[in-house]
Amino acid sequence: MEEGKRSDVSEESKWDGDIDELTNIKNNPIRKKTEIRKIWKNLILICISFVGNFTAFNGASALQSSLNSEEGLGTASLAIIYASLIISALFLPTYVINFLGCKWTIVVAICGYVTYPLANFYPHWGTLIPSSIFVGLSAAPLWSAKCTYLTTSAKRYAFLTDESVDAMVNRFFGIFFLFFQSTQIIGNLISSFILSADSTNNLEFPTCFNETYIEENCGKNDCQGDLTAARIQYNSSECPVSDLNSSGPSNSTIYTLMGIYTAIGFSGALLMALAVDPIQIRKKETRGPFDLLIATIFHMKDKRQLLLIPITMYSGFEQAFLTGDYTRSFITCPIGVNWVGFVLICYGACDSVFSLLFGGAEKYVGRWPLFTGATLINLALIITFQVWLPYPNEVALFFVLPALWGLADAVWQTQLNALYGVLFVTNQEASFANYRLWESIGYVISFGYQNFICVSVKLWVMLSVLIVGMALYYYVEILERKTPNRTSAINDEENRKDNISSISSRSRYDSGVDNVAFAGEL
Repeated sequence: MEEGKRSDVSEESKWDGDIDELTNIKNNPIRKKTEIRKIWKNLILICISFVGNFTAFNGASALQSSLNSEEGLGTASLAIIYASLIISALFLPTYVINFLGCKWTIVVAICGYVTYPLANFYPHWGTLIPSSIFVGLSAAPLWSAKCTYLTTSAKRYAFLTDESVDAMVNRFFGIFFLFFQSTQIIGNLISSFILSADSTNNLEFPTCFNETYIEENCGKNDCQGDLTAARIQYNSSECPVSDLNSSGPSNSTIYTLMGIYTAIGFSGALLMALAVDPIQIRKKETRGPFDLLIATIFHMKDKRQLLLIPITMYSGFEQAFLTGDYTRSFITCPIGVNWVGFVLICYGACDSVFSLLFGGAEKYVGRWPLFTGATLINLALIITFQVWLPYPNEVALFFVLPALWGLADAVWQTQLNALYGVLFVTNQEASFANYRLWESIGYVISFGYQNFICVSVKLWVMLSVLIVGMALYYYVEILERKTPNRTSAINDEENRKDNISSISSRSRYDSGVDNVAFAGEL
């Protein structure tokens, strides 16, 4: 079982225990090869477990604004998930990880996520909302445990292979998000075929559409009105817009879909429980649940954390827009709910492939060019969504635009996670708690106002957050360039410990990442 970090642990004692054992492993070729295989095995199995969990959750959540639109139940449940996640991020990760360890924290949290597709068997305020609370409370420990496990594994691998810690953290997160973003493909592929099974005509793009209906109710002009009533209003014998799944899929179809999601999600928890090895993180953790809240708040004394808040919130805004607004306003409204999955597959495929590419590309091109590229893509798409009316005869745009959004999201997901891991390497739990906290606030705001304002206004809000967030992010990069090795003081401390295990800081780490913290993380 993993153990946490005690505040009164001396710098010298951080080098005790596992760092010596890892040094012995490094000096033994057979044990080194076995340990490297173990690290890769655990990385891949964790990735597969998350694929199972988020195939189920993402597949179900992507349909909420379309399937459970009555009284805003679907989007309300999504908002409550991320509101609960805020509470979870402030109180639970350290306590739960200390009590269960990283491995079993992930197992229990995945079981919490499985309640969401189960609740969709009978979507009601009394079922979906409690399930959303369970998911939100499970989310922060799940992601904190995953981030800590992957970061620690990457550092161990870097130590054994004399690689750059910075590069290995980026590579491990890139591999993880390659798997993770594939959930968009798998989950949406399942939903698309299940929801289209009632009629083969549902696999055909509408050849007849009412332009007035689309101009007044879809795309940027969707002001959260009743789409079924609008379809009836504009229905005609020449162009029957009411045939676009206005009554929704049958109960038996929903039961089949959610049953598949539940089984896939539970299989992820089972695989994690049976096949992944525990990992030791740090010395004994004695802090209580409120200490993480205090640590999270005090972590914001770091100027860099404050400056990263807007761009972290934007990560929540842009994901919520795709899940809630784009699926309803640009897919369900003009072409039908059965096309949600097929269109989002393009988003997920690009997100998945480019997550892997960007995870390795950062080593060669740096962070800020990747962030800049993602910003330019999102700016262009936001402007496009402000002028594009989603007529069904423009088939390619329905797939190309979310694919480009997925390309940009691959940068936000891989590089923001890695950025937090590198900048705040000595305070991972508080920094990742801040990451989930501010990203979740972005989700909550986006889902919270979804049923009250038009899509065009949401696009302007998102554009403003992006511009402000990137301006402050560039300032963080300027601060880092002024102090190119912010951890040099710690490295100086490392150099005064040359007699310990004959460790060479030059050969072990060429990235300037906190070496002493690495030893404490093991």
